[in-house]
Amino acid sequence: VQLQAYGGGLVQAGGSLRLSCAASGRPFSQYGMGWFRQAPGKERELIGAITWGGGSTFYADAVKGRFTISRENAKSTVYLQMNSLKPEDTAVYYCAAKVGRSSIGTLKTLNYDHWGQGTLVTVSS
Repeated sequence: VQLQAYGGGLVQAGGSLRLSCAASGRPFSQYGMGWFRQAPGKERELIGAITWGGGSTFYADAVKGRFTISRENAKSTVYLQMNSLKPEDTAVYYCAAKVGRSSIGTLKTLNYDHWGQGTLVTVSS
């Protein structure tokens, strides 16, 4: 599968952005999806995940209550709605796909099969 993330940009603190990740290849419903981010000088971290049908989601503590993951299998797209953005949210954001109808527990790991190219989000103070 090929993944294309887009929607990043520059936003002021307190603002919102919605990232999208479009997939092509195998039927999208065959994948669990995750969103990751990597800030300068830091390791890549998982910030959220969603199961193949959208029935379960996971959020890292740093974004819980501010970010929301959703998906539209008919459009082969997963979204990351980011609200109340903070300067520390500045990072390159990546979407990733894990083959198979994994549980949310499995999607909490870093072990994904396919990665998008990343989109930069910059939050100014």
